[in-house]
This record gives sequence, C-alpha cells and structure tokens, in this order.
Amino acid sequence: MRRAALAAFALFALSFVGAVTVVSWAMRGTRGAWPAPSAWIVPLTLVALWVIGLAFVVRRLGSPLGDLVHAAHQIADGSFDVRVSPHGPPALRAVGRAFNDMAGRLAMQERQRRELMADIAHELRTPLSVVQGRLEGVIDGVYPADVSQLEPLLDETRILTRLVEDLRTLANAESGVLTIEREPVDVGMLIQDAAAAVRDESAAKGISIVIRDPSALPTANVDPLRIRQVLVNLLANAVRHGRTGTRVTVDARLADGQLIVDVSDDGPGIAAEELPKLFDRFYKGRGSTGSGLGLTIARSLARAHGGDIRAVSTPGAGTTITFHVQA
Repeated sequence: MRRAALAAFALFALSFVGAVTVVSWAMRGTRGAWPAPSAWIVPLTLVALWVIGLAFVVRRLGSPLGDLVHAAHQIADGSFDVRVSPHGPPALRAVGRAFNDMAGRLAMQERQRRELMADIAHELRTPLSVVQGRLEGVIDGVYPADVSQLEPLLDETRILTRLVEDLRTLANAESGVLTIEREPVDVGMLIQDAAAAVRDESAAKGISIVIRDPSALPTANVDPLRIRQVLVNLLANAVRHGRTGTRVTVDARLADGQLIVDVSDDGPGIAAEELPKLFDRFYKGRGSTGSGLGLTIARSLARAHGGDIRAVSTPGAGTTITFHVQA
C-alpha cells in the first residue's frame, strides 16, 4: 500500500508539473511572460490537499494491514493467543474479526492437541506400569513364572491393543480418511450380533438387552463393521453404567432415508452439566472404567456416515443415546 501510494504521488506530481509546464509554454507563446506567482496558489493548494488525503488513506489502510501481518507472523511462530484490534474500513475490520476467530480456533486446537497427548500418556502409563512391574517381579524371582502371573500380563496387553486400535480408528475418522463401505444390512441381525459381543458383561451384572420387535427391523445401506462398532460401544457403555438387574433397550427405525437407533438404559442417569462433555475424548463419568474413547468413536463413525449422535438423560431415570446415519 505504501509503495502504491508513493507511485501514485510521483505520477500525480509529474502530471502536475507537466500540465503547468504546458500551460506556461502556451501563455509564454501568447503573452511572452511566465504566469504570475498568484496563479500557482490554487494548483499548489490542490496538491497539498491531495497529499494530505493520500497520507490519510495510506494510514487508514496501511495500519490495520500492518497489524494483521505482524499478528500473522506471531501465529506462524506459535503464539496462538495473539489478537488484533479491528479498525480501518469495514472490509478490513471484517478481516480483523475473521483473523481473531481463526486465531481462537487455532488456540483451541493446540490446547486440545496438548490435552490429547497428556491423556494418551496417562492411559498408556497404567497398563505399561503393570506389565513392567510384573515382569520385573518375575525376573527377580518375586513372582513365579507360571500361568497365574502371565495371564494378567496378557490382559494388560489386550487393553493396550484396544486403546491403540481405538486411537487409530478415531484418528482416521476425524481426519476424513476412514473408508465407509456401504452394503444392504439386516439391522435386526446387526443389533443381535452387537448384543452378543457384550453378553458376558451384561450377564455378569444381571442386565438384559431387549431389542424391540427385531423381526420388523428394516434393511439399511450402511457399513456393517462400523455400525456394529457404534452399537457395541453404546451397548457396552449402557451395560457398564446400568444398575444390576435392569435392562438395556434397543430400538431402530428408518425415517426420511435415515437409520435411527435408540439405546436406552435404566441407570442412574447423567447430570445436565456432564452431558455436553459426554462425547469428548477421554472424558469419563463417575465410576467409569473404560478408556473414554468409546462414545467419541461412536460419534465420529456416525458423522462419517453423514449422521450424528446425541444423548438425553434424566438423573435417576436412565439415559438414551440416539444416533442416526444416512441409509
């Protein structure tokens, strides 16, 4: 902007001098004398006003642009808390506000990235500590090297494997590289298969899984592996938090080209202030023993199918989680 203003000023000054010279030559040719000094007052006044106006325009445009460039360099250096004060013409004020919004989102993403790294380290630390401590005990002769000592180690490695697989699925879903392979699927059979996957856990707590009218459930065009994973996560979560001797109910239907599935439990419910955090990565409610990724993965897979997921809960009266996908 400054270079353009200087170029415009130089062009104007040269044009003014040229015009005055031409006029002077013409007047000299007709009268044989240069214009009187008073004849220069009006042109010089106009030039002064033009220069003042140009300086005002350059300052009004250059100052907010300079602030934006300086702030952009700070963002590039990793200072995501920098903000600009929107000023100048309306268009530049809009750019300033958009820049602040962008900086705010970048700061939030950086904070989430750091929290995610800390959460991953925390989740991996426990099973690794157990494996390391038990193996050191076996090597030092504190524990015998038999099946009773090796089975817990195998269980911990399964936990690590499941956590790593969950993180991989979540990363692929959130980055948009997760492949969705749709095919016609019997929804009733899919729900029964998912219920069988959590049968041991539900039986241990005396919780029954009830599928409402499974013979009338529709056929949907979805990815069976991914939707099964969503169902298993929701059912496992409902069983984990349900009261002993209660039941988990699954209801599915097709409406407006979408498969809608409700998973309801008779558990203690979720407080209103916890509901917005329910699908956050590594968020765990009171008494939760999972990794904190199941519901996050369920949401990511539902969105990968062009749908979404939500939860409705009343403390003391249970929770219903509903997801819908394009079918």
